[in-house]
Amino acid sequence: MQRTRVVVSGSVQGVFFRDSCRRAADAAGVAGWVRNRSDGTVEAVFEGPAAAVDQLVEWCRQGPRHARVSVVQTYQEQPTGAHGFRITH
Repeated sequence: MQRTRVVVSGSVQGVFFRDSCRRAADAAGVAGWVRNRSDGTVEAVFEGPAAAVDQLVEWCRQGPRHARVSVVQTYQEQPTGAHGFRITH
């Protein structure tokens, strides 16, 4: 199991990034959450099998169709046994 936190910068709010991320995580079987931050970035935590988590991190580098991602910062964390994926505020 792997847990990775990402902070995505660029034009990533108002482009359905969170909902698209939730759908991608559900399809990959990855747990965690995604939220908009007040500084205009999107933050997400992905937890699950390493290959699936890595797939989601790579997805964040592109994002949904109208997103313009400039930087993706990643932070490795200890898995917590998360279940399900949700959009938080």
